[in-house]
Amino acid sequence: MFDAVGLDTLEERMYRLLVGVIESDAATLAGTLDVTAEEAQDVLDSLYAKGLVSQHRHGEKSRFTVTAPDIGLGQLLLSGQEALERARTAVAHLTDEYRSSVRRRDATQLVEVVTGAPAIRQQLRNLQLGTREEALWFCRSGHVAMPSEENSEEFEMLARGVRYQVIYEQALLEEPGMIGNVAGGIRKGEQARATPHLPVRMVIADRKVALCPLVRGGDGPGEPTAALVRDSNLLAALIALFESYWANASPLHVFEGSQGTALQRSAPERTTNAVGDDDLYLLSLLVAGVSDKAIATALSISQRTVQRRVKELMDRVGAETRMQLAWQAARHGWV
Repeated sequence: MFDAVGLDTLEERMYRLLVGVIESDAATLAGTLDVTAEEAQDVLDSLYAKGLVSQHRHGEKSRFTVTAPDIGLGQLLLSGQEALERARTAVAHLTDEYRSSVRRRDATQLVEVVTGAPAIRQQLRNLQLGTREEALWFCRSGHVAMPSEENSEEFEMLARGVRYQVIYEQALLEEPGMIGNVAGGIRKGEQARATPHLPVRMVIADRKVALCPLVRGGDGPGEPTAALVRDSNLLAALIALFESYWANASPLHVFEGSQGTALQRSAPERTTNAVGDDDLYLLSLLVAGVSDKAIATALSISQRTVQRRVKELMDRVGAETRMQLAWQAARHGWV
């Protein structure tokens, strides 16, 4: 029973005997256990080295007193747990090294194709339950394997302290029931943002593995497929894509009004990407209500160039209208 703390069968028998008598000598214990005096002395020396007995002289004989189990065995258990944790950490490092070596030798290990909605749903579940620090999500309208309201794993992981950063596409937020669903996640600690459009659906777990569909939902008659992307330059690109959209998306907050639950958008955080002086001037004129023709004249460019540059600025901040562009420009500190 106590082999987990390093006691062999005879040592365990000796220790149990001493627990019953508290104190004895090698000869007496040898007779009780039906072993030689030398064998009994060796076992007692081993127990002494492990802190399970203490030794003291009584006349010409050495006597041994048992250490309380919660102290002696408790310390051995603690040492065993620490050794087990060190071994577990070493195994994890070796596993990472092995996987890295395999991937360098076999590129197919970097991307795994998952086929079928049930398999994709299971991968989503596994990814979330295996996440330790953060999960990054792109949530588009039209689910492939799992509607947002069925993602019960998120609440479980939020309760464990995992950070969720989720970007919702505007069209998804307009689907029935989504406002309440998103609000429920925010109340539990989800960091949510919204953007007009997202390029793909995606989840990234701990920045170590990502899952995203390979084709758009509804394209083709076959089963849906998704790519499980492990540590690679491709994964780094997906992380950079998420961070780019996150920086320009509008944070969502829960608002409880007289008409029920609603989501309130605030402006995106300021970005460090400054715009050029010409674009700042263009924005200032645009916000002031100056016409495209007048702006073109002021900047000595064509109206078409004005329209193109306005469109580029709109794309940059994810605005769909010029009014949204003016709002975003103000929040970014550009005007």
